[in-house]
Amino acid sequence: MRRRALLAAVNALSLSRIALAAAYPLAGDASWRVSLVALAGASDFLDGWIARRTHLTTRWGAILDPVTDRLFVLTAITTHLVEGSLGVAQYYALLVRDLATAVGFLVARAVPWLRGVELRARWAGKIVTVLQLATLLALSLAPRLVVPLVAAVVATSVWAIADYTRALWRERPPA
Repeated sequence: MRRRALLAAVNALSLSRIALAAAYPLAGDASWRVSLVALAGASDFLDGWIARRTHLTTRWGAILDPVTDRLFVLTAITTHLVEGSLGVAQYYALLVRDLATAVGFLVARAVPWLRGVELRARWAGKIVTVLQLATLLALSLAPRLVVPLVAAVVATSVWAIADYTRALWRERPPA
């Protein structure tokens, strides 16, 4: 019973990012947005930490967690694009890793010999997420840091895309 309750808590933490994403465009005040980013980051850290520590990693959780992360980030940066605090180039720069991994996921599921490969989070991708959240904080707290943070997201995204591609290639089944 305890295992089921923990699993429900982990999934609830992941799902909470959907509510946080929905609240972000409605929160016009910078302090509310900072709080929402902090809560999203904390829920992302906690759901993964609890799942790993209690050995409750599931296939559903492995899909739910990154999807809710991406939904939160996409909603928040789209809000800033619409409001004009982010330019179009910055918007796509912040999303390049997310777009590439989405395409990679679809390819891995469409190509028969890649379907068996288990897709897992990797450090490079986690660092990109942290930098994306830092950029969202900077948009509200320190706009002068946005340009260097976007550059860091781009550089780390290139590393993450290469790392995910290499991992997918290495983990494919033998021919």
